[in-house]
Amino acid sequence: MNKYTVGNPHEQLGAPATKRNSAHMLPVSDWLSDLPENTQLTDLIEVQFKNTRKGYFHNSAHLPLEKGVKIVVEANPGYDVGEVVLTGKLVELQMKKNRIDTSRYEVRQVIRIATDEDLERAAAAHAREQETMIKARQLAKSLGLEMKIGDVEYQGDGSKAIFFYIADGRVDFRQLIKVYAETFRIRVEMKQIGARQEAGRIGGTGPCGRELCCSTWMINFSSVGTGAARLQNISPNPQKLAGMCAKLKCCLNYEVPVYEDASKKLPNRHTELETKDATFYFFSSDPLAGTVTYSSDPHVAANLTTLSAARAHEIIAMNRRGEKPETLEGARDVSAEIGYQTGHGDVTRFDRKKKHRGDRRDKKGKA
Repeated sequence: MNKYTVGNPHEQLGAPATKRNSAHMLPVSDWLSDLPENTQLTDLIEVQFKNTRKGYFHNSAHLPLEKGVKIVVEANPGYDVGEVVLTGKLVELQMKKNRIDTSRYEVRQVIRIATDEDLERAAAAHAREQETMIKARQLAKSLGLEMKIGDVEYQGDGSKAIFFYIADGRVDFRQLIKVYAETFRIRVEMKQIGARQEAGRIGGTGPCGRELCCSTWMINFSSVGTGAARLQNISPNPQKLAGMCAKLKCCLNYEVPVYEDASKKLPNRHTELETKDATFYFFSSDPLAGTVTYSSDPHVAANLTTLSAARAHEIIAMNRRGEKPETLEGARDVSAEIGYQTGHGDVTRFDRKKKHRGDRRDKKGKA
C-alpha cells in the first residue's frame, strides 16, 4: 500500500454501508483530480466493475470523466459497464505499482458515458448472477469436477459471464464450458482464484466487527505465515488466527515491520546471561516495550525476571569480558504478571463492589 491508494481501514471508520457491486468497496484517493492539467498528462483511466475487478482504459474521446461516473467501455466481445475510480497521472502510477506491462496489456477504449438504458441492461444482467451461480455449481458437480464456483459476474451487455472458481489442482473444464454455453447461452470465461480472493468477492464481517479487509480496501494479497504471529507474541490458536477464508488473517502482517525493527534492538535469544549466582536463559520478549524476560531454568519458567534490552546487552558485554554481575540489577520480577497473562490471575477482582455515592457522603458527614 502506498500513498496513491487509501488502504488504511481506520480512515473508513463510520463510512456508510455500500452495495457489493459498488466501486467504493476499494476506495482510492484521486488527490490530483482538482488540478486542471491532471487529465492532460494522460488519457488513461481506472475503472472498477463488480467487487474487486478493475481495468484500465483510454479516454481517447476526451470525455469529461471524474470519479464516480458510470461509463461504457470496450470488452471482448461487446461492451461492459463500470465506474471511474481514478483519472490522470495517478493511473500510470497505479499500473506501475500493480506491475502492468502496457506492451502486453491490451488497453481498450472508453465508448461513452453510460445512459439509463445501459444501466438498466447491466442491472438486468447482474440480477441473473445468483441464479446462474447456483445452477453452475450443480452442473460442475454432475460432471464430477473437483472445483467450486465461487462467484459469477455478467458483462454489462449480458453477452458474457466470468465464472470464478476455486480448485486445489488442475481442472479440465473444457466439457464444462460447452455445457455452460449451451445452458446459459452466453460466452463463458473461467478464472481461477484463491480462498482469499473468494472471500474478497463474497464479503462478510470479521471477528473485529468490521467488513473484511479483502472486500473493502485490499488490492494485493501477500502470503501470511505463522512467524508473524510468533513475532508479535500472539497465541498460536488456529481458531483465532484463521480468517473467514480459513487462511491466516491478513491483518497479522500489518504490524510485522514495526516488530521486526523493534526486535533488532533485542539481544539474541540463544545468548545466556551469566551472574555469580546463576545462569539465566531467554524466556520471552516484548519488542515494543524493549524488554526481555529470562528464566533460571532452560526448560521451565523459574524465577522469571524482566530487564531492559540495554541492561541485557550490558550484561552480555560483561560476560564476554569474563565478568559476572552480582545479580540482574535493574530488573523486576514478572512472575505474577506472567501468571495473569496465562489466565491464572485473580478473577475475584471482577467481584469487587463499587462504592455508591451515598456511602461516600455518609462517610464525609460522619467525619
